[in-house]
Amino acid sequence: MKGGVMPNESSDRIITLPNLITLIRALGVPLFLFLYLKSHQPGWAFFVLWIGAITDYLDGKIARLLNQTSKLGALLDPAIDRLYIFSTLIAFMIKGVWPLWLGLILIARDVYLGFITFRLKKSGEEFIVVSYLGKAATFNLLYALPLFLLSKGSGWGLVAKEFGWAFAIWGSGLYLWSGFEYSREAIKRLHSVRG
Repeated sequence: MKGGVMPNESSDRIITLPNLITLIRALGVPLFLFLYLKSHQPGWAFFVLWIGAITDYLDGKIARLLNQTSKLGALLDPAIDRLYIFSTLIAFMIKGVWPLWLGLILIARDVYLGFITFRLKKSGEEFIVVSYLGKAATFNLLYALPLFLLSKGSGWGLVAKEFGWAFAIWGSGLYLWSGFEYSREAIKRLHSVRG
């Protein structure tokens, strides 16, 4: 396995069904921001985030089922996950739904890992393979964030808020932990290149 992609005939292909799903999923980011910040329609914004979370799960399953894993998909999928998390956190911080300090810590984690990834690529190293821990962290955050859009008032809104915070606390912890693990792996590789 090289660069997180199983070797197969389609590993260098660009046009695949999973990649198409991933690109369509990317269009949900500006749509979410428009619906939530500009049109003030949290119900539709929730729907967009929910579809984004489901298709994040589906594109990987379909890729393995149809033997259409690709290097492009292995790069695009986590990048779009970061984009969803990044943009949703910023929108929530603007609206006061998410604590500013926690949002900034999670965003700083991604900015730092982006810098480390750039250094790896510049040194001729492969990208770090997304770990199970990283996938679990992303899963928790992608499921937590839509719940905050339903957390108004009492009744079901209160239940959504409690579940949202449960996913968010667990997801944030895993997100930071996985960031530490990725960073440690990247630094080890960079030291081995220099040595």
